[in-house]
Amino acid sequence: MSKILFVMTGSDRLTLTDGSPHPTGYWAEEFLAPYRALTAEGHEVVVATPGGVVPPVDRASLAPEPVEAELAAVAALKDPVLLEDVRLADYAAVYYPGGHGPMEDLAVSRPSAELIRATLAAGKPLAVVCHGVAALLATADENGAWPFAGYRLTAFSNVEERAAGLADKMPWLLEDRLAGLGAEFSAGEAWASHVVVDRTLFSGQNPGSSAELAEKVVAALR
Repeated sequence: MSKILFVMTGSDRLTLTDGSPHPTGYWAEEFLAPYRALTAEGHEVVVATPGGVVPPVDRASLAPEPVEAELAAVAALKDPVLLEDVRLADYAAVYYPGGHGPMEDLAVSRPSAELIRATLAAGKPLAVVCHGVAALLATADENGAWPFAGYRLTAFSNVEERAAGLADKMPWLLEDRLAGLGAEFSAGEAWASHVVVDRTLFSGQNPGSSAELAEKVVAALR
């Protein structure tokens, strides 16, 4: 079967408007639901991070489901490849889990942006969920031209961000940035699964969308 690349944050914090660090990382469910679905189909998951650092998990995502032991058993999380060294030709699809971490590093990562542009040009499935959608922001050029302008997509919504209690402390809101670059933003019901597929872009709104998103990517790879 195929190799699937999971591009994950290397940041354990999100810098808030006042300069203070908010502890974060990747969201466990957003890694595990697609990991389970893809490996059950026989695919191999490879993890890449900026600098090849071990991705930090957001501790808030480890409850109520006891998933720490499951995460600890995933060898790919312990030995990620350097995002800077990734060869897209080795992978059948690319996936970005969320957590607030990607807003800190992947949203401004040049190697990640180059990979996303290459994935789009190659016509391979590109899946993003929740705050992992922030990685798409880095593909805008200095003039504001953006390869995803006009795409229908979703991500963690402003309504959900406010309900989670961080909206007023964050330097920017993901929904606003995506819409500002020209995305046709689709917000589903808060916390409910909501997945949007437009061409080769697969996007999920929130952690609860991870399993449905994975199902659609699995189907696309069959």
